[in-house]
Amino acid sequence: MTNPDSNAPSSLCRSVVLGVRVVSEPFEKVLASVVDVLESPVREAVYLFPTGVHGVIEAQKDPDFRRILNGAVFNVADGMPLVRVSQLQGYPRAERAFGPDVMWALLGRSVALGTSHFFYGGKEGVGETLAEISKEAFPGLRVAGTYCPPFRPLNSDEETEIVELINGSGADLVWVGLSTPKQERWVAAFRERLDVKLLCTVGAAFDYHTGSITVAPKWVKVVSLEWLFRLFQEPRRLWRRYFEIVPKFLFLILLQATGLRRYTEE
Repeated sequence: MTNPDSNAPSSLCRSVVLGVRVVSEPFEKVLASVVDVLESPVREAVYLFPTGVHGVIEAQKDPDFRRILNGAVFNVADGMPLVRVSQLQGYPRAERAFGPDVMWALLGRSVALGTSHFFYGGKEGVGETLAEISKEAFPGLRVAGTYCPPFRPLNSDEETEIVELINGSGADLVWVGLSTPKQERWVAAFRERLDVKLLCTVGAAFDYHTGSITVAPKWVKVVSLEWLFRLFQEPRRLWRRYFEIVPKFLFLILLQATGLRRYTEE
């Protein structure tokens, strides 16, 4: 019988938000479960997606992308709207697992485990800067390598080169800092070819931790207005996305809550 207090991924509670399964647990329990993966000698390329409203709405447009999200062992709530929905579904202990927070917490906890990290993504030089900042913050942290991919689809030779680079580095955990849905698709496409323990998508976390993006104050996060804070920082890039996805998310959640629309997880 499964121990309800176990940190095993299979024991984690999950809500369903517009057909997307989302881990609905306290932040510390999620971290403990991920640490168990890093402690294990098994290298199954488990993947962790901090997913927000953007990812859930992308999953409405593309069933294949929804299957990618639902295939993650850890598909966690990156934004407060998903946390609120989970709580309304009967998971009062659900907490946010913000990508940059997940990253920083796991970097710190991984030192004692001897986990080796690889940073994939970001603009030119960001991965190297992040590696240096991380090693200064967490003495003893092992960084296996970094790679800045081009802003275009990779050709087959480049894909092979990247696989060989990561596998040859001996990395246990690969941090993927691209954007949604590109980063999740990358993980799904490369997972079977990588000899690692964990793949974790963290979006703009590379920029957060290198100072390119200012982190929102705590009270802004609590009242679920971090999207507005980000919009003020990058209006040209984000305004169209937010003014499309926020109203659509609210409307579809209303349909789900009232039972007017049912969502499949497949």
